[in-house]
Amino acid sequence: MNPALPDGFGAGPPVTTVVTRTPTRQATVFAVNRGVPVQKSDRLAIEEPLEIRLSAQGSVSTLSITMRTPGNDFELVAGFLLSERIIDSREQILEIAYCLDGDRNATQQYNVVTARLRGASGRASVERLVMASSACGICGSSSIEAVETSGHPEIGPGPVVPFGILATLPEVLRSGQIAFSETGGVHGIGLFNTAGEMLCIREDVGRHNAVDKVLGWAMLEGRLPLSESILMVSGRVSFEIVQKALQAGVPIVAAVSAATSLAVGLAESAGMTVVGFLRGDNAVIYSNRQRIGSPGALS
Repeated sequence: MNPALPDGFGAGPPVTTVVTRTPTRQATVFAVNRGVPVQKSDRLAIEEPLEIRLSAQGSVSTLSITMRTPGNDFELVAGFLLSERIIDSREQILEIAYCLDGDRNATQQYNVVTARLRGASGRASVERLVMASSACGICGSSSIEAVETSGHPEIGPGPVVPFGILATLPEVLRSGQIAFSETGGVHGIGLFNTAGEMLCIREDVGRHNAVDKVLGWAMLEGRLPLSESILMVSGRVSFEIVQKALQAGVPIVAAVSAATSLAVGLAESAGMTVVGFLRGDNAVIYSNRQRIGSPGALS
């Protein structure tokens, strides 16, 4: 088995042979029910470090260490490179592979990934170690100002999505969250087309990782820019999510919870539509409401 994306994959559909790892594990816990402790079996979301190494122009450096749920690691790395503006297309990736150090503990064999680029990276400074916890966002950005002023694909005027279609997305996302159903401890991110059809769902203990997995999938599938897509979030919309979505050209981001002030500010300035508290027939449209259409509902 060669756990890598092979040389030349960027010229056509990527062919991957990856290691499948479960995102959860079984544990014995004590549940307290009406004051009575009961021993039972439960499942926990796995959280492990992933070291992302970058190989470009003959040198290798550690780019980031993030706490993530194992699974779809190559998509995570590809999405991270995209959202950090280190690359802007899959053709710039020569190879993504696990680093299988011989002296590494067996349980950590698949926690180091190296991305090898064609030529130099697109970002001026990548010689830094970014420590990212599962709650961290905008990893690798030296400041909020740097993110706000960075270039990203232009968000065009469309599409217009009927509110009725938008309202179906939370349930579709929830039905696809297998790890959440088992543990209740992971975030889910879904990518949908404007007809409400699911394109990709990814889960992770870090919502920024789940976004990167989805965007990485889209890039490796040759789907960028995502100008006719909707990104659906299982929690809140933070600045980091808007920033990452912008790098992929996503025009609409929706969530079942609130949006933060920085997220709304960035979305407004970039022309992105952000919808929060999407639950049944209810929602809050924070920015660029012209993309959400329903006869007579938004006059």
